[in-house]
Amino acid sequence: MRAVHVPTNSPALPRASRLAHAVRGALLCASLGASLPLNAVAADASAITSSRGYAIPAGPLGEVLNAFAREAGITLSATPEQTRGLNSAGLNGTYSVDQGLGRLLVDTPLEAVDQGNGNYVLRPAAPTDVLAMPASDVFALGNALGEEDGYLATHSQIATKTSKSLLETSQSVSVITREQIDDTASKTVQQAMRYTPGIFTGQVGASNRYDYVVMRGFADNSVDNIYLDGLKAMGDSGTFSSMQIDPYFLERIDVLKGPSSVLYGRSLPGGLVALTSKKPLYEDYHQITGTVGNMGQKEMGFDFSGPLDEEKRIAYRLVGLGKGSDTQFDHVKEERYAIAPTLAIDFTDDTTLTLQGYLQHDPNGGYHGGVPADGALYHHNGQKISREFFDGEPSQDDFDRTQRMFGYQLEHRFDDVWTARQNFRYLDSDVDLSQVYAYGWTAPDQNTLNRYYSGASEHLQAYIIDNMAQAEFNTGAAKHTLLMGLDYQKRRTTVDWRSGSVAPLDAFDPHYGNDAISYYPDDNHTRRLEQTGVYLQDLIDIDHWRFSLGMREDWVTVEDKNRSSGSKADDDWKKFTGRIGALYLFDNGIAPYISYSESFNPNAYSDQSGTPLEPTEGKQWEAGLKFQPEGSRSLYTASIFHITQENVASKEPQDNFYTSVGEVRSQGFELEAHTQVTDNLKVLGSYTYTDITYTKSLDGNQGHTPNQAPKHMASLWADYGFNAGPLDGLTLGGGARYVGETWADKENTLRVPDYTLVDARIGYDLSRVGLKGLDVSLNANNLLDKDYVASCYSLDFCYFGEKRNVTATVNYQF
Repeated sequence: MRAVHVPTNSPALPRASRLAHAVRGALLCASLGASLPLNAVAADASAITSSRGYAIPAGPLGEVLNAFAREAGITLSATPEQTRGLNSAGLNGTYSVDQGLGRLLVDTPLEAVDQGNGNYVLRPAAPTDVLAMPASDVFALGNALGEEDGYLATHSQIATKTSKSLLETSQSVSVITREQIDDTASKTVQQAMRYTPGIFTGQVGASNRYDYVVMRGFADNSVDNIYLDGLKAMGDSGTFSSMQIDPYFLERIDVLKGPSSVLYGRSLPGGLVALTSKKPLYEDYHQITGTVGNMGQKEMGFDFSGPLDEEKRIAYRLVGLGKGSDTQFDHVKEERYAIAPTLAIDFTDDTTLTLQGYLQHDPNGGYHGGVPADGALYHHNGQKISREFFDGEPSQDDFDRTQRMFGYQLEHRFDDVWTARQNFRYLDSDVDLSQVYAYGWTAPDQNTLNRYYSGASEHLQAYIIDNMAQAEFNTGAAKHTLLMGLDYQKRRTTVDWRSGSVAPLDAFDPHYGNDAISYYPDDNHTRRLEQTGVYLQDLIDIDHWRFSLGMREDWVTVEDKNRSSGSKADDDWKKFTGRIGALYLFDNGIAPYISYSESFNPNAYSDQSGTPLEPTEGKQWEAGLKFQPEGSRSLYTASIFHITQENVASKEPQDNFYTSVGEVRSQGFELEAHTQVTDNLKVLGSYTYTDITYTKSLDGNQGHTPNQAPKHMASLWADYGFNAGPLDGLTLGGGARYVGETWADKENTLRVPDYTLVDARIGYDLSRVGLKGLDVSLNANNLLDKDYVASCYSLDFCYFGEKRNVTATVNYQF
């Protein structure tokens, strides 16, 4: 089951109804002959008032209510704290819905309130001193779906592919909600994670072309850990064809730390980032947004959704965006146009289908280059390179990307035990690249940079399908959620690469126009990857214990055919991976846990002779403590981890081949807090300590620390909204991000200094002054305009961080 979020400024609806109507969608497993349905839907009036027989055994109140909601066909919403520690004698006999709920809650301090249309909300029967979560922070007991309140999500699917409370998940998971994405004015997915522990987003500085996400110190191939709606994003990280989804089209971002191959197949040891796209709503929702900012930023977007029939069985969502800007780098622009139509159909109460499309065209992909550390980190011949410096040629600079995706999610329930679902996506993309880039000084006493040319024309076709069957049953005192799956993916990339040399350029007094290229021989390839995986997972609840067991077998084939030389290299691999975890949930909201997980990442990377490299393999031990104070809207997490990765690959920017450098060990700890201090004040806090080392190395770097891996990171963000007095409707927010020192090279000869960046936000709800549905906000990232180097790939490639970015946004909802 997936977690759900209705936009904060969506139309005023009964909260439980809003939850039930927003969660429709997902998809049936044709190849397994089964599908995974929503277990609770709105019942009609006759079903509510009529009586039926029940035989529900005694047990914890939450489980008993869950069983009743499924059988009654209602949506019953509650907070986890309300039912924690309460038991029920069960229900035997013939009752109407109201009678049954009254009977189940007779000896508890709770009551169920009918919200209409088969939706019920659980609330205290009498006033209490406990601070209860608002109804928007609920989960539906009939289908165990989580919700979001501001920056806090209660549940996530990312770690288990089932709806599981974050408090009860035995691995570190962070969630970036839609509200947090908006409040921090995030232009890319990687920017949205700037306040998330364990994540370094400055790998390529101010470049926005790809979403580089360094997780727990693992920087290599960090663009390859993005997933969309439960499926791998399907780019080819060995080429320029890595896909990017604009955050405007997302409902939330879930981050799973550590290896995760058991459920997802090939993945990186640092973790994965799961994007959830906006889904259709079953109530009318219309929003238009406009943004302007410095550096010529302009953006317009719309988000329309609602039902298409009177019975509210069919709903649509149409999201569109157009934006463009200059950049801080001279002669470089960014431009994007995207649209995402989605249609959800409830064929029956047990079968739903969601059809999804996504079309994005980026005519201008912005800057993606670096400059030498000598000139960026310290003076070269008495001068420093400007952070606006462009090392290419305006006439040759081009990055054009078009990505077309179609997918569906089909979901069906067979009975109270068996459900199944199928997720599918097809991707077709084209990337055309032309770039002149600098690579080192022509001589130590010269101010001119060597320059080279890189060009590419690539076409990528890929599809992926994931089939799952799920069973929920009891064996004695143990409650099981069993998940079985089979997934398959295939990708084919045709690449035509060109390279050459270009005349040098003065870094301190650049004059462009000398753009003649001396071409090298073309390098043309056809790359293929095919993967099949089967997996099995059992989530076991025994009293306060939560156990997770998982295993998977993968079969992978890769092929790289060099069409220029006629040579071909291919290989096949088979790999078993596992996962095990245990968590104990105390009544006071404290939950210690320990887990072990593995990763397996076969790839199409080849060495200089064209032979595919061995797959990387990762293993992690993690232990931690989660705490959700009873009756609060806060969640605190502390985790320690130890990861080893073997067969690590590395690539020099000027090369088209990779080399294996050995083994890396990463260990450390992370702290995270999502705190609703008061009804007005939200706070995010995090700290990360990462100790990462080459434990085995074939290139002489054993014992060294990989570059682009800060040892210390910390962040704090606070948002305060006034709801009374003369400042009613005003919101103030601000934060600070600290990134510790990193090494500029793998040889550890030079450090990149640490830096602290300050962000700020001010917003106002204009409906407070009679302009209904209108709100404005002003954001400034890097408010103090700090001039800094974000990181260095090597001594020849250092990346400037983004200068002050100011945007003003107007949202209108109608």
